[in-house]
Amino acid sequence: MRTFGLIGYPLSHSFSQGYFTKKFSNENIADAEYKNFPIEKIAQFPELIQANPGLCGLNVTIPYKREIIPFLDGLDKTARQVNAVNTIKFVRDDNDKLKLIGYNTDIYGFELTINPHLTRAHKKVLILGTGGASNAVEYVLRKLGLQCFYVSRKMGERIFKSYDQLTNEDLEDFQVIINTSPVGMYPKVDDCPLIPYEGITASHVMYDLIYNPEATLFLKKGREHGAQTINGLEMLHLQAEKAWKIWNS
Repeated sequence: MRTFGLIGYPLSHSFSQGYFTKKFSNENIADAEYKNFPIEKIAQFPELIQANPGLCGLNVTIPYKREIIPFLDGLDKTARQVNAVNTIKFVRDDNDKLKLIGYNTDIYGFELTINPHLTRAHKKVLILGTGGASNAVEYVLRKLGLQCFYVSRKMGERIFKSYDQLTNEDLEDFQVIINTSPVGMYPKVDDCPLIPYEGITASHVMYDLIYNPEATLFLKKGREHGAQTINGLEMLHLQAEKAWKIWNS
């Protein structure tokens, strides 16, 4: 039995196990299983590998998309460029020596889902949050010719403004707003990034990488002001299928 799985912490919100279990059933893939592996600290990763010799591939979620990199034997080109990994391929040679190679399928999923919603009028983007997923988002948007500016709780080298500094006037300049933070994710569904939603208009595109719940408070507030809204569910489906291809290539 080939074992695949997800590492992160916590994993109560996880989509992947249900998705792959259903996929294996629907497609009559009888030799594979998918498990959740919640680890409280990334230092537990080597122990996890030793304890599960049947592992053939892993997905990586919050908060380890960057922290996992020192534990890997190599990265593909895009994962190296964005410095974030969400998929690990287990490669064994003829002597059964194991190498772990990191990939980033968030790039693939995000580009396919954001691109149809962009027009020539969209030139500047606010990215909310600076975690591992934000790297993939910035990579895609810059590739598509947009300027990216970060908002975070604290000021730093890459930060345009902190949340409490944002104004309605700022939002006039940024017609695309992407939430890459976990704020609003299940079970804390009554939370949302603290931006001045009064500045949102029908010209805005608001994308939340969160998929549970499907309609976050961030997106609901956007809809109240006429914005076009996108959640992270389709992106998740696409990146999962891309990971499956990588594991089986």
